[in-house]
Amino acid sequence: MKNVLDVLAQLPWLDWLALVAFVAGWSGYASFARRQGLAERSLLATSNRVRRQWMVQATFRDNRVLDGVVVQNMSSAPSFFASTTILIIGGLLAMLSTTERVAELVKEIPFAARTSVLVFDMKLVLLTGIFVYAFFRFTWSLRQYSFGALLVGAAPDRDVFAAMGEKAPAERQAFADRAGRVMGLAAEAFNDGLRGYYMAFAVVGWFFSPLVFMLATAGVLWVLYQREFHSDVLDALRG
Repeated sequence: MKNVLDVLAQLPWLDWLALVAFVAGWSGYASFARRQGLAERSLLATSNRVRRQWMVQATFRDNRVLDGVVVQNMSSAPSFFASTTILIIGGLLAMLSTTERVAELVKEIPFAARTSVLVFDMKLVLLTGIFVYAFFRFTWSLRQYSFGALLVGAAPDRDVFAAMGEKAPAERQAFADRAGRVMGLAAEAFNDGLRGYYMAFAVVGWFFSPLVFMLATAGVLWVLYQREFHSDVLDALRG
């Protein structure tokens, strides 16, 4: 226990403050975005409404090849990012194995903070943890898109819905809610992974100084807020 405390004590209090601000800012913003999404005020929530409308329209189509192609195209983004994230994690792990040499190179960068190898390791571990989290979210998004494709493929034909008579609208809506929910969860997982990439840019500021780290965290959160709640594409989707 004493050894652990000695290791933690090597990180200056300003660095601890910046790290706490980073974690609190990320988790707090994620919670805020989730609550606002329930009121359909966010970009993700608004696009989820469009996904439900898409699933309703799919029930009127006799041939759903187009819907399958759309699902495949949507799943290509998390697949690409998952593959890229693996490469980034591999690079960070390689850096951890040669920390002393990398730390010396970083010291040559103008304005970069001069820290111990242990503190430098902590920064790399934080970056690695973020990208591991992003990888799991991207792969989970990819799996959920495959589940959504299964729902689209298993949906009753247009004639089957037509034969339901008065029950048809309710059945169409029930299918659209279920399939749209799965597509929305896949998009949410992808959004979480992408948010991790944004937050990783903030962590890069820590290599310069804890103050830059805190400013970068605030800046990234501001960019995320503007894009998710006040972007032009959000206005277009609402319109």
